[in-house]
Amino acid sequence: MIYVCVPVHNEARTAGLVLWKVRQVFTAFPREYELLVLDDASTDDTRDVLASYAKVLPMTIVTHRERRGYARSLEELLRLALQRTDRPKRDCAITLHADFVHSPERMEDMVKHLESGADLVVAELVEQRGRVSRAQGLARRWTPRLLRVAGLRDTVSGFLALRLIVLRQALRRDTPQFLQTEGWCASAELVARLAPHARRLDTVPAAARYDLVQRPSRVKPWRQLLEAWRARSVIRAARTVVAVLFMAVGLQAQSDTASRTDSTRTDSAKVADTTARTAAPVGVPFPVGERLVYGARYGPFSVGTATMQVAGIDTVRGVEAVHFVFLIDGGALWYHIHQNLESWVGRHDFRSRRFLNQTEEKGKTWERKFEIYPDSGFYREAGRDTTVATVTDPLDDAAFLYWIRTVPLEVGKRYEYRRYFRPERNPVIVEVLKRERVGVAGKKWDAIVVRPRIPNGGGIFAEKADARMWLSDDSLRIMLALQSKFSFGQVTLKLKEIDSAKQNSASGPEHP
Repeated sequence: MIYVCVPVHNEARTAGLVLWKVRQVFTAFPREYELLVLDDASTDDTRDVLASYAKVLPMTIVTHRERRGYARSLEELLRLALQRTDRPKRDCAITLHADFVHSPERMEDMVKHLESGADLVVAELVEQRGRVSRAQGLARRWTPRLLRVAGLRDTVSGFLALRLIVLRQALRRDTPQFLQTEGWCASAELVARLAPHARRLDTVPAAARYDLVQRPSRVKPWRQLLEAWRARSVIRAARTVVAVLFMAVGLQAQSDTASRTDSTRTDSAKVADTTARTAAPVGVPFPVGERLVYGARYGPFSVGTATMQVAGIDTVRGVEAVHFVFLIDGGALWYHIHQNLESWVGRHDFRSRRFLNQTEEKGKTWERKFEIYPDSGFYREAGRDTTVATVTDPLDDAAFLYWIRTVPLEVGKRYEYRRYFRPERNPVIVEVLKRERVGVAGKKWDAIVVRPRIPNGGGIFAEKADARMWLSDDSLRIMLALQSKFSFGQVTLKLKEIDSAKQNSASGPEHP
């Protein structure tokens, strides 16, 4: 299925002709298609025109009562296409203007490129037919130079075809609004957000048909150039989307992709959880509803986001459990990953009961689910019949970062914990280095700097990673920042947003 997405505002003179031209294209080039048209609060006869064409075309019309702008309209149409498809790797969407500046005939070439293996095809306007003002011409020439995306000369045409799986991957960010800019900048931002997820990006030449446009241009050239200048940082951040998996927040390497074959050594049951057992406070500092959003930097580049959330209180095998959720996105060039880590920890004993890791990496998807039985002393992975011994008070990857917020940490001291639920990966060592002031989430914080490391493990807390973690030096113990070294360089995760739901003591998770 090809979803042709057409945002419309006061295009009564041309909208119907554009839609009919789309029909002609797919009559001569037979493909299954559907028109998705959004009327963004038009005040002319656009609504009546669209209604008449809806009777004879495979078309869905969405209407806004108040104008929301091009970017919001386009995003809504793309999300609608993604919602309707049941085969995102096969189906595609095409974005098309309704003022005839785009030539619908080019859609045939764009679809052929997708069918030959491209994931994203951009129509670059290399020819201009009809006259525009000198100021608009200069703005149209210089805006793409300010908003660059690798592999493209024209980033602002707004005429592109994309495989919907690419859109799904790009939308996996924890933000309600995908496109942050407007107008030409939004077209460049869309390409920049899609391109890192596309295995192959192609271009096709197209003409800008200003001779067919039936209304005055809405572009204010000098304002557009100013907005493009301001949008450069947004485009840079979007196009560098998450360099190599910088996080695997917590202790991902302990249980997922790097070692999918579990150890079944029964002698691990003999590992005693007696080293550095520190007293825990009566209550935990994180309420249900707490949500922490982090941004990451790789060198000078902003490269992605991660989210930690205390999602709620569930019941696991009759035991009240606090539900933690981590969402991680990463990728660059040929490497992309989306990871969802979920943990269920006993509300009153802070011992892991269940751990889920769902990962989509480089086009492959897998899931690992562990049921942990601390009272019986073993854990079991879904899909395997064998049981494996666990430690006395087990913690999984996600739970560990919350638990470390509940224990006393004194500067200059070294703590050794044997609580990771897979005994052979213990101990986890935490050295408390110093106190210092850090600036994150719009303010200055007093912080405790710790060095977490896992001599027997890998990932961001491996010995050679020389990781550092900054925890707020207060009763909340929020993770303010996390820094780790990789073979390609150093990646830093910094807190950028806090959403702490108010929670009374009766409903919040408690520590024994």
